[in-house]
Amino acid sequence: MAAKGFREPTLAERQAAARKAKQAAFEKLKAVPGPGHPEYEARQKEMLEREARRKAAAEAAAKAKAEQAAAEAARRLAEEAARKAEEERLYQERLAEEAALEAQRKAARDARYAARKAAKKK
Repeated sequence: MAAKGFREPTLAERQAAARKAKQAAFEKLKAVPGPGHPEYEARQKEMLEREARRKAAAEAAAKAKAEQAAAEAARRLAEEAARKAEEERLYQERLAEEAALEAQRKAARDARYAARKAAKKK
């Protein structure tokens, strides 16, 4: 005995199933409480409170992010100022070293000049 296969539903059966599904969806929609109903009002209040909490959290996060960015900018400025101060200190040291070296050269040159003058006087 062969097993019967899947039987394709007829047009009338499909239409009846669609009508039944539409009616069930409509009944479900009608069952949802509307404005003026205490349950509806409670859900609306809860939704507004949840939205206010989300907004407050987003504002707090944005404020924290802005504060962090300001702190990072201040840190970068402080680092830049310290780097510039160090560069200036090194530049001044180099200038002082060059001035001391130039003074040594001048003293040596003056000493040679004085020695030549002294040798010519003899």
